Amino acid sequence: MSALGRSRSAHVLANAPFRRLWTAMSVCSLGDWLNILAVTALAGNLTQGDYRVQSLAIGGVFIAKMLPAVLLGPLAGVFADRFDRRLTMFTADLARFAVVLSIPLINSYQWLIIATVLIECVNLFWVPAKDATVPNLVPKEQLESANRLNLLVTYGTAPVAAMLFAALSVAGGVIASMVPGFTSVQSTALALIVNACAYLVSAFLIFTLRGIPRRDGAISTPSVLRQIVEGWRYVGRNRLVRGLIIGMLGAFAAGGAVIGVAKIYVEALGGGDAAYGVVFCAVFTGMALGIFFGLRLLRELSRRRLFGLAITVAGLVLVATALVHNLVIVVMLTVALGACAGIAWIIGYTLIGLEVEDGLRGRTFAFLQSTARVTLLVVLAVANPIAAVFGVHWLRFGAFAYRFDGSNLVLVLGGALATVVGILALLHMDDRKGVPLAADVIAAVRGERFPAETAEQVPGLFVAFEGGEGSGKTTQSRLLAIWLRDQGYDVVQTREPGSTKVGMRLRAILLDAAERGLSARSEALLYAADRAEHVEKVIRPALYRGSLVVTDRYVDSSLAYQGAGRSLDPEDVSKINAWATSGLVPHLTVLIDTPPEVGLTRLGGAADRIESEPLEFHQRVRKEFRTLAAAAPERYLVVDGTLPPEVITRQIQDRVHELLPDPVPRESEDATGTMPAIRD
Repeated sequence: MSALGRSRSAHVLANAPFRRLWTAMSVCSLGDWLNILAVTALAGNLTQGDYRVQSLAIGGVFIAKMLPAVLLGPLAGVFADRFDRRLTMFTADLARFAVVLSIPLINSYQWLIIATVLIECVNLFWVPAKDATVPNLVPKEQLESANRLNLLVTYGTAPVAAMLFAALSVAGGVIASMVPGFTSVQSTALALIVNACAYLVSAFLIFTLRGIPRRDGAISTPSVLRQIVEGWRYVGRNRLVRGLIIGMLGAFAAGGAVIGVAKIYVEALGGGDAAYGVVFCAVFTGMALGIFFGLRLLRELSRRRLFGLAITVAGLVLVATALVHNLVIVVMLTVALGACAGIAWIIGYTLIGLEVEDGLRGRTFAFLQSTARVTLLVVLAVANPIAAVFGVHWLRFGAFAYRFDGSNLVLVLGGALATVVGILALLHMDDRKGVPLAADVIAAVRGERFPAETAEQVPGLFVAFEGGEGSGKTTQSRLLAIWLRDQGYDVVQTREPGSTKVGMRLRAILLDAAERGLSARSEALLYAADRAEHVEKVIRPALYRGSLVVTDRYVDSSLAYQGAGRSLDPEDVSKINAWATSGLVPHLTVLIDTPPEVGLTRLGGAADRIESEPLEFHQRVRKEFRTLAAAAPERYLVVDGTLPPEVITRQIQDRVHELLPDPVPRESEDATGTMPAIRD
């Protein structure tokens, strides 16, 4: 292997400059999470004794942490463009070290708020400098791997920081029991000192980093408000993406309520700073479990349904967390809450990545992140004041007394919000209408898929070929028909549109490149009309006499081309085609999955009306085909259309062979004049 080949195959962490920067990022991220825990705990400890004052004090810390990024982010990005990036990060780390170290030394709530604002302002210079440095340290082909590693340390260090905070709190408690006058405020100082040291270590790593370009393009970002306004223009056009983002923002709002009152809630349950760290760790441990195992345990459940269900269950769990006054049970419920949040988050990001075109994906994610930041800020700004205004109330039932305070109220409201948003997401995005949700979930837990639709019981076999333009499906459908005839079967090879007299006229209209004025709805109805005639005159009669029907395109083409390609409501397209076909479903659908950039180059001659659509149209079509196949894997065979044709043919034959009856001697067929029954 050549040296070039080895360098391309090497892991991104084999790149020494990036490895050093990544290590600095890991240490900084650990310090950031530890800082959140330490400053909120310190705010609670400094104002301990008055529930209302404590609630407002902790809320003030969260507002101080969020506000600079919302107001000053773009401005800091512009200034960061003008300075040496290595020097910017080094100076920012030293500044954070000094400010954090000053918090326990001054030991006042007023300075805590000022210091928090200063730290977040410094972060506004550190983050864009880091983001702009990474692409200059790794090759372009390794940038995605580098970004995944960055995301890993950004969130993966949270449970580590929580466990470290809990351990330091326990150590502080031990010292307090041995040293008279050592208070909980001084115990929290241990975490802040470790936090400051983390920034100092990062400063050293950045200082020893060489090879960072002084400046390579701008790294400034538009304002949060501008990102939100521009992002909504794109998001609002897609029903599914709109539902996903509303669901994710609802989950963010509920999560903000939890973050805002977690410290005072844990303290009301009799826990100290160590318990606060354990609860914080439980959230992120649950998220990790949900991200890595949730989708595997319920792989047969529709992803759209699972998204809404995860948010709904998270809301119900949050309500239960608010009402249970047992710290151990609260920690267990918090793990479940985090798991639901992890499932919803990974599904949301994945589906947005599939549904949004490449050119708009960056704007959509920027819109989501900016809106989430504002949502979190608003919730944090109101959660603690609500808790403070409500105060502490005791509900007495005879000898039994139940405490219900402002933190309980905020958690109940957050849980109710998440439940409502989850239900709305289920209704808005459900892709298995008519299938009972409970039965669907029970089947998924068993590792089965509840049948949304069953193939009509007919003597023959129905195979449909689907795929984008130039995918090779027409060739493969013809080869399959030839192979089946060679096996002695009666085969009807057909296509859409245009396999009936009426269909031929409709095909001329639908594919005429001159028919540019045809509306999307008219197009969908014309395809449905052709399909109704096709099923009534060709497909169903052939199946009932025991023939094998091989069609080039069927209902899925309308769902992909008119539903996704033309951005029509997929439910409407599905309904008109279900009515047109009387619910006739293929026994097997073969999807030849070919990238549009490859397929369109295979076309010869003048392009028809569909073939001449822009690349983005065909990319949406391909994504929808893949989504349909993923939703019903038992009925689909997905074949890589870039493989050699003979390999594709062999894969199709192997799968179809599983559906065919046992071979019957030719003499028996001639004597009976009938075909053997086909296995479903």
